[in-house]
Amino acid sequence: MNIEYYLPTNSITNQDLAILFPDWDYNSFEQKIGIKKRHIAGKNETALDLAEKSAKLLIDKIDKKSIDFLILCTQSPDYLLPTSACILQDRLNLPTSCGAIDINLGCSGYIYGLAIAKGLFESKIASNILFVVAETYSKHIHLKDKINRAIFGDASAATLINNEFQIGEFVLGTNGNGFDELIIKNSGMRNINEPCLDEFEYSKGNITSDSHLYMNGPEIFNFSVTTIPDLVLETAKKNNIPIQNIDYFVFHQANEFMLEYLRIKIGIPTDKFCIDIANTGNTVSATIPIALKNAYCNKKIKKGSKIMLVGFGVGLSWGATIITL
Repeated sequence: MNIEYYLPTNSITNQDLAILFPDWDYNSFEQKIGIKKRHIAGKNETALDLAEKSAKLLIDKIDKKSIDFLILCTQSPDYLLPTSACILQDRLNLPTSCGAIDINLGCSGYIYGLAIAKGLFESKIASNILFVVAETYSKHIHLKDKINRAIFGDASAATLINNEFQIGEFVLGTNGNGFDELIIKNSGMRNINEPCLDEFEYSKGNITSDSHLYMNGPEIFNFSVTTIPDLVLETAKKNNIPIQNIDYFVFHQANEFMLEYLRIKIGIPTDKFCIDIANTGNTVSATIPIALKNAYCNKKIKKGSKIMLVGFGVGLSWGATIITL
């Protein structure tokens, strides 16, 4: 399988968080949400650094001169400009004839990246596409925000897309009306002259500021459980595959409670459904490729398997497709 991923060496367990937040019941959190630990990028380690490491694990196995396009998906860029993908092209010593772009998308980013890659491939603009997702959400989270510190982890993953990677039809969607349900308000040009570090409590005992990540968990949950079941059915229909003929389902690994709720609501058997979040946490756009790689290594999927991939979250944005290994 042409996927490799990288996890930062630093990690934080639930026991570590319990020391920092002694009033927080991390045993209940672990039982409900399913996360035991998460990897956290170092102080001077960026998403671009993580991207380089996962990409090198992959391209060391192939002729890097054959790569003719590079896509990097991140919401933690080193710079607003230049494009991080251009810097990554240089670090990886890819040909200067290689195209390179960033895409700014979160939990559905892997799906959208695959859609872009398929378009490039089928239009014969590129034939060997290196698609990298890399995220360091930990750098966006307030130190006193105990719930989001517990949920999110940092990671990167690299996928080589060519004629061996069969990608089916896509169903994509957006509801920008919910843009402020998961947001860093002071992170771009709109509020550039209004830096604000004033703390506020957005739920009991959870602190953030307008210069840090804010997530309305209940609204994200409601969005997911009302949107994703129809997305799954529509994607199966568009690909002319009955739900029961899909070998495996890999959803964005948001949290175990949400995933189990969706699995039961859609009616997916346990043995066909991926839950792979315990040792990484929610790594945003990297959750799907990490789970895919682990499922392959653990022999839950194999060559010829038909796998539905489903991403959803920040934006609000969602998308799904079916791949055949």
